[in-house]
Amino acid sequence: MKIREIMTRNVQIVEPEKSIRDVAQLMEQIDSGALLVHEGDRLVGMITDRDIAIRAIAKGLGGDTPVRRVMTPNVRYCFDDEDVQHVASNMADIHLRRLPVMNRAKRLVGMVSLGNLASCNDPQLSNTVLHGVAQAH
Repeated sequence: MKIREIMTRNVQIVEPEKSIRDVAQLMEQIDSGALLVHEGDRLVGMITDRDIAIRAIAKGLGGDTPVRRVMTPNVRYCFDDEDVQHVASNMADIHLRRLPVMNRAKRLVGMVSLGNLASCNDPQLSNTVLHGVAQAH
């Protein structure tokens, strides 16, 4: 099975100059804990609810702080034609709960998360990913 068969396709993106307040409100609206950050046609980062809590609020930064200041840059990704088991093993090895999905032209086409992998109903796949992600890093 390929990642394109299980990934989430309609991925919300934000610009790096958007405020963390706006991003937090969008996260609430779409019930998501992570958004991809795009500048032009390039993926430049990811912002999570944890980034906002730890890198902004805990350090006294206000809601008008731009995403760029607290996002995670250099985001890892996978390709839509990769095998699900390979991506699951990779996610476990690098302790990530979600990965952006790119096509071979390096254009964003989706996101794969633990939930997507769990939907495969493959106990071996679920064990691989959950074991790796659940480990302390």
